[in-house]
Amino acid sequence: MQISSPAWPISERRASAMWTARNRLILAMLILGGVLNYADRQIIAVLKPMLQEDLHWSDADYGRLTSVFQLASAVAFLGSGWLVDRIGWRRANPLAVGAWSLAAMAHAAARTVGQFTLARFALGATEALGTPTAIKTIAAVFRNEERSLAMGIMNAANTAGAIVTPLVIPLLALKIGWAKSFLVTGGLGLVWVAAWLALSPGGPREEAAPAAAPPAEKVRWSQVLSDRRTWAIAGAKVLSDQVWWLLLFWMPDLFHRVFHLGMKAFGGPLAVIYACAAVGSLVAGYVPTRLLEAGVSLNATRKLTLLGAALLVTPVWFVPGVGSYWIATALLGLTLAAHQGFSVNVFALATDITPAPRVATVISIGALCGNLAGMVILQVAGWVLSAGYGYGPLLTLASVSYLAGVAWIQLLLPRIVAAEPEPAAG
Repeated sequence: MQISSPAWPISERRASAMWTARNRLILAMLILGGVLNYADRQIIAVLKPMLQEDLHWSDADYGRLTSVFQLASAVAFLGSGWLVDRIGWRRANPLAVGAWSLAAMAHAAARTVGQFTLARFALGATEALGTPTAIKTIAAVFRNEERSLAMGIMNAANTAGAIVTPLVIPLLALKIGWAKSFLVTGGLGLVWVAAWLALSPGGPREEAAPAAAPPAEKVRWSQVLSDRRTWAIAGAKVLSDQVWWLLLFWMPDLFHRVFHLGMKAFGGPLAVIYACAAVGSLVAGYVPTRLLEAGVSLNATRKLTLLGAALLVTPVWFVPGVGSYWIATALLGLTLAAHQGFSVNVFALATDITPAPRVATVISIGALCGNLAGMVILQVAGWVLSAGYGYGPLLTLASVSYLAGVAWIQLLLPRIVAAEPEPAAG
């Protein structure tokens, strides 16, 4: 399907690029929520050396804790997308942020591996609302040709949480302790909820939509699960998300184990890596937008962007063998930049090919599959490292995963065609 004729005149399209004040407010709120999301999920990785020393965890214990988070998210994704499609994005946003913030604060009371396991399960289950809510919101608020850029900006800015966490949390934990650090990060989410309710960025139209078009009549599981477009997104998430989760939870340990950096010292390299990820998001949002506006087909735009990102990941298997942690930082930064580029375009592809009332449901299925893959790789990482094999096998797998994801999309979607527009619920 060629996108050589835009859906609206060039002058109107250029004006829309400025977006409305309401759209900018909504995007800013999504960004802030995403920053807090990253901080809440990543804090355990940054504090691993301190927690491991205080609570006497093994690598296998930590692997189980991280995989429990993924399992909880995966289970919750079975219903989170359906819930978001049903209640609408305006209500889903404060529900999601408020729920996972309370779960994050619960970590402060944990002292045993079992108690941390329960807290991680609660956090994973509640954070499952985040991705379908954010993508549903962007799909509802922004035009088709604006979505890649909006998602790129959101992903890039959200990564600020992953940049700030390793820089700020170690200093905070050394000053007030790890338990109070969990209370601080979770408490900021409750402030976000209060701000959303006070600003009320939705409107009467969005509130009334669920009643006008009951999603229960439109979103049928049999229809979603029998659609190959759903499984194209799900397979791409499986093959790419495992790498993201592996690096998110084990990268601080990689710098500590391979390059002997302490908790304060690895903050700088991690911040650089996640800054690279932010740049990757912006580039991956900007380039497809310009290609589509230039008349390049949707099929070529998405597949070329995904292939380019996949190729950039391939050098990551060199990381354990390089002599300098800054060379490792550069390779890992390139990898996460490419991952974010891949992720932005998989999400944009989902909104391209999925009828609007089903967007959150399809996103939640994709995230479910990605989290299951993440759960497996996190547990495998614990076993591999406990057995003394190091990071080589794990990063070798990572180096080819994205190419396999591109091949999967090509297999299921030989030609990408945009979905016919349908009225969205919420």
